[in-house]
Amino acid sequence: MMQRVLAGLFCLLLALPSAIQAKGFVFTDSTGKKLTLSDYKGKWVLINFWATWCPPCLKEIPDLVSLYESRKDVMVIGVAMDYQNPKTVLKFADSLSISYPIVFGDRKIAAQIGPVSMLPTTYLFDPAGQPAAYHVGLISRESLEEFMRENPVNPQNRPGGASQRKPK
Repeated sequence: MMQRVLAGLFCLLLALPSAIQAKGFVFTDSTGKKLTLSDYKGKWVLINFWATWCPPCLKEIPDLVSLYESRKDVMVIGVAMDYQNPKTVLKFADSLSISYPIVFGDRKIAAQIGPVSMLPTTYLFDPAGQPAAYHVGLISRESLEEFMRENPVNPQNRPGGASQRKPK
């Protein structure tokens, strides 16, 4: 059962080369701090596009908070999309106890990473800074940790540093 869930969660992994455009990004979080992919070398970097009006987004946030707070090898960045007022986003973030950085997103921000056709959308970069997975829809801490466990970074196995992982 879990393998089917994991396979379903990362079924878009096969489309990675065309789906994830980012070799890096430059975001400014809600506190004014600049965030770049290279800042987090050695960590898994999860970028989660979400909205305050999106029930699946709000459902997955506690898992993302838990993942961020319990693992030093994972960086989570939440990109709030489709909002009217930044203060509303910050109120939601506070009410959900979001401790990871929040970025106020738009199409230009999303374009640095890849397509965001629906919310939530999650992109995962491996500790070497390479695209590792792309998922549209609800995601869980359990599925993310299983993916990271089953796909350890081994730069020697990558021709040219490219990530070519396939789901089980």
